[in-house]
Amino acid sequence: MSDLTRDIESAEIKGFFIGWWKVNLGHKSAVVTIAISSQKGGVGKTTVAINLAHAFGRNGSRTVLVDADPQGSVGLSLTRQSRLLSGFYDYIDDGEVTVEGLLVPTRMQTLSLIPAGQASDYDLNGSSSAVVTSRLRNLHSELEDLGMDICIIDTAAGLFGATADVLSMADAVLVPQQAEPLGIRSVPKMLEALTRMRIANPRLMILGVVLTMMQELLPESRDTGQALRAIMPPEMVMNTVVPRGDVFVKASARGLPAGVMDGGDEVLALFDRLRIEIESRLGFIS
Repeated sequence: MSDLTRDIESAEIKGFFIGWWKVNLGHKSAVVTIAISSQKGGVGKTTVAINLAHAFGRNGSRTVLVDADPQGSVGLSLTRQSRLLSGFYDYIDDGEVTVEGLLVPTRMQTLSLIPAGQASDYDLNGSSSAVVTSRLRNLHSELEDLGMDICIIDTAAGLFGATADVLSMADAVLVPQQAEPLGIRSVPKMLEALTRMRIANPRLMILGVVLTMMQELLPESRDTGQALRAIMPPEMVMNTVVPRGDVFVKASARGLPAGVMDGGDEVLALFDRLRIEIESRLGFIS
């Protein structure tokens, strides 16, 4: 048995997650909030958030992409002026700020952005205070009032601070994971931590792990993906795999989703497949 296999089995993932997935299948509120979260940075989390939101919007769902990472990675990827705009953290700090006033339109009518906003004590420390909880619930309610269908939230790496607060109100979480041996070792701890999150938020649905930065020509990358699939329940690893590619770097430099770049047809198809997988798990489609 490999060290990777032993580490994953030690988390008793099968016992935890098969039940969770089945219990929550079919849950749907007027607006579905999906957090994109990972235990560590550099796994392609923001890339997944941007392109998945684009896929939902492209399919006709009124989608808002919320940047809840204090680094403002989503905003910097899509609009260089995002540092000057109010956003998520301003909303949490100021009860007078409204969601509608924060929405930044994109070239796609069905896709809007809420940037991270201005720095505050909260963005570093988070809080489980009643005030923060109330603001997060209001965020969800205001999105419903605006007729939104999908809210994708790009969170900071780790499961503490603001990320923990977001997960306390989210409907679902998707876990991007780099297809490299060292990176994949964080999966058990991530999933075990999510078990604790579900104490505060029993409706939180674990959509699964999506492998990112896959290099099919590199044996170590392929083996990592195969090892994860061999140990985890099939429903806990998404069928769609995001490859490592220059198109994602070029798209970020131009402030665009990768799918709209020249030669981006494969990326469009890839994130459409991921969208369909997620919709199926959420019970939107049979």
